[in-house]
Amino acid sequence: MYSTGREGSTVTAVPSDVRPPRTAVVADPDAGRLALNAQALRGAGYTVLEATDAHSLAAALEATEPSVVVADAFLSGVLSTSTAPVLVMVDLDNPAEIEAANPPGIHDCITKPPAPQELVHRASVLIDQVSRRRASRQEAEGLREQLRGVSAAVRATNDPQEIADHVVAGFGRTFKADHVVLATFEDHRVPLITASWDRRGLAGLPAEALPREDEARATADALWAGTETLSADGNESAARSEAKPGPGPDIAGAASTLAVPIGEGNSSLGIIWIAMMDRPRTWSSAELGLIQHVAGNAAYGLIQSHLINSQQQVVKQLRELDKAKTDFLATVNHELRTPLTSIMAYLDMIQESTEHPVSREVHQMLDIVVRNTERLRTLIEDMLSVSRGGLDTMAMQLAPVRLGQTLDLVAAALRPLATLQNVTIDVDPVPEDPEILADEVQLQQVFTNLVSNAIKFTPSGGRIEVGSESHAAADGSKWATVRIADTGIGISSDEINHVFTRFYRASNAMNGAIPGTGLGLAISKDIVDRHGGRIDVASTLGTGTTVTVSLPLGTDSAQAN
Repeated sequence: MYSTGREGSTVTAVPSDVRPPRTAVVADPDAGRLALNAQALRGAGYTVLEATDAHSLAAALEATEPSVVVADAFLSGVLSTSTAPVLVMVDLDNPAEIEAANPPGIHDCITKPPAPQELVHRASVLIDQVSRRRASRQEAEGLREQLRGVSAAVRATNDPQEIADHVVAGFGRTFKADHVVLATFEDHRVPLITASWDRRGLAGLPAEALPREDEARATADALWAGTETLSADGNESAARSEAKPGPGPDIAGAASTLAVPIGEGNSSLGIIWIAMMDRPRTWSSAELGLIQHVAGNAAYGLIQSHLINSQQQVVKQLRELDKAKTDFLATVNHELRTPLTSIMAYLDMIQESTEHPVSREVHQMLDIVVRNTERLRTLIEDMLSVSRGGLDTMAMQLAPVRLGQTLDLVAAALRPLATLQNVTIDVDPVPEDPEILADEVQLQQVFTNLVSNAIKFTPSGGRIEVGSESHAAADGSKWATVRIADTGIGISSDEINHVFTRFYRASNAMNGAIPGTGLGLAISKDIVDRHGGRIDVASTLGTGTTVTVSLPLGTDSAQAN
């Protein structure tokens, strides 16, 4: 950063008669020297407390808060905890005294015996120096507290414009500026934004008062490169060198301008201008450090907010594309379903006609057409479920359902298909048929998907076993479990974790040209999850697969829903 001004600052001496009263503690084991030093300070208007040893010095410091302490080097050890400025009298020809004058808390030293006028002058200068340092520290702490609020506001939002507005307003109020302007450059890391703040009662800066964009970018790049080097050690000289007037554009008509680069990595992203229109401004190293810190937070916030907004735009576009895909699927499936319904109706009429019965050969061909028509209907139903975004938006019609009865109905419906594949379906009898609270239509769809999958992937001569049982879990809840085990081709261990992914098909199914969409298990899992249950798959490649469905019984089912 750099600052410019039209005129330098001046320092006005404060008359002694308007200064607050000052108190001095003078400590010296030499009675004669003690009296002379005390008299000199009293003559300059000081209230003086005298001490001749460590004990009396400690008592004087406890009794008052002096403006300054003037003490002999051999008594300086008592002063390590003093908060007042300390002026130590040292005999430069005595190494022991020089060593004794080194404890913490010592602010300045004077050769003893000091001349009265020099003593008064050095004490007064020391008081003024320490007072200015303390005031500077307090001012820096006040600025730090104000700018801490600016940094917090920057971190609290992902809106780039809000970040810029917080920064310019914070700088303007904290440093009592007339105008503050923040502008970013054309850069893929941040959006192109401008924010300005003007002191109340002042009109905004006209566009022509600001440097051109190419000038501003050149200035920011030069300052950013210099800042990276000068701020490395963080010392005051480096900060002062940054505040020296440098080549570059100013705000037209301003008495003082401070330019602060915003950057990341090796290049700048933007620049902040802080302008005083009618008065010069000298910036302290503490102020420059705080400004740099907030500018760094602003750069980070702008970059992060730009990334987040870009990601949100991508997500929005993906959602729009997904909705377009869903609408397309719904439309296409509706258009497919209408003619398919007519086809199935005419097939039923032909097969059931008694006036014009068809031959056995034609009847067999019609059976093939019916099976493939049913397969196409199932595919359309699955696609409709996907086009609705899954089953989450479908209302469930919950009612008591006998699980064993549902399994018998599914097995009976699929046995003709299994017979054509030369596959046997066995449903194990159960001593009692557990009742669950469920949507019967959706539950039939789950077990139809699972058993038809088993038929598809089980070679001729294979076997499918369907069994169910009820049991109590460790937490006391009651569950019904259905297992559908086949002697089919199985699934490899590398692929079993993907079987519930929509449209996923195992490699051996693809290689064997086994028909399917990869939606059956995904839809089944959706339905089971909505019933508060769980579905698991265990498989050995080349041996077979077992699918286990667990559903809550009774009140557990109602609580799950």
